[in-house]
Amino acid sequence: MTVTEQPAPDVRRGEGAGRRAWGLLRAVPPIWVILLVVIAVLAWRNPVFIEPDPFANFLRRSAPLAILAAGQVYVIIAGEFDLSVGALVTAVVVVAARLSDGDPGNTWWLVPLLLAGGLLVGLVNGLVTTRLRVPSFIATLGMLLVLNGAVFLWSGGAPRGSLADNFRELGRRGIEGAFGLTMLPYAVLILVAVGLGLWWLLGHSRFGHQVYAAGGNQRAAALSGVDVRRVRTTAFVISALCAVVAGILLGGATGVTAEAGVGYEFQAIAAVVLGGAVLGGGRGSVGTAIAGALTLQALFSLLNQFGLAQSLRQVVQGVIIIGAAAYAARRMRRSG
Repeated sequence: MTVTEQPAPDVRRGEGAGRRAWGLLRAVPPIWVILLVVIAVLAWRNPVFIEPDPFANFLRRSAPLAILAAGQVYVIIAGEFDLSVGALVTAVVVVAARLSDGDPGNTWWLVPLLLAGGLLVGLVNGLVTTRLRVPSFIATLGMLLVLNGAVFLWSGGAPRGSLADNFRELGRRGIEGAFGLTMLPYAVLILVAVGLGLWWLLGHSRFGHQVYAAGGNQRAAALSGVDVRRVRTTAFVISALCAVVAGILLGGATGVTAEAGVGYEFQAIAAVVLGGAVLGGGRGSVGTAIAGALTLQALFSLLNQFGLAQSLRQVVQGVIIIGAAAYAARRMRRSG
């Protein structure tokens, strides 16, 4: 009679723990792993990068793009695009400089005015797309041209005025001595607040579930009682408001320029799809969109270290967007 030898209890427990650990690792979105790898390479090239103060400065620089991506992901999950955010960022910086004219007393009413302007832009984008049935790519491209033209007319081709010191503090200053840092940037705190708020709204509210439904299957969502047009319009408003916040931070950090937001619309889309969102809608998250923005910014920093930033930055974005579009098309063919 043959006796089968059973594995020792310790071995079985070890195998079970290994499987659980592997399961937890597989549950982590790939973008977080990519981000850690890029940061590790940056740290290998420049060990100072991961010291507290330089890393906080990296997060400060990344905050405008991360906030843009956190708003853009709503539009993409809902099945649309928003190409107007870069032009809106530029408009925020130029208009703020002209109206503020360096007077700190103007900041208290200027920030709400900029937010109201962003709300209006998002509302127009949403209504043109959902009510007039103009494809969002065309509608927001048109808004981009309108905003760029308005900025040119407003400034005469060269921005006028200046940003008040208390307006600029949001983008370049912070809390001194917090958490052992020389300065904890306000931009990082604003990114955390905006990120947490949008993460909760998308993942833990009825509206967030409707955003996924509207992008995943518009007809099924409408039949189940979701007002798809209202949901998509609200997504455009959220994206535009995030662009205003990003513009305020960017203006504070870099000052007044008529090219403040140039290219940010494509960087935001690249960050969102790098984070795993599917072009066409129905999939994505705020956390991975922010991780995508941090990864993109880290890649730009790495290219800077190699002296290739300007020549390859747009190539990186283009490859990411083309790859994401190809993946989305392949996924749709498989599901259809």
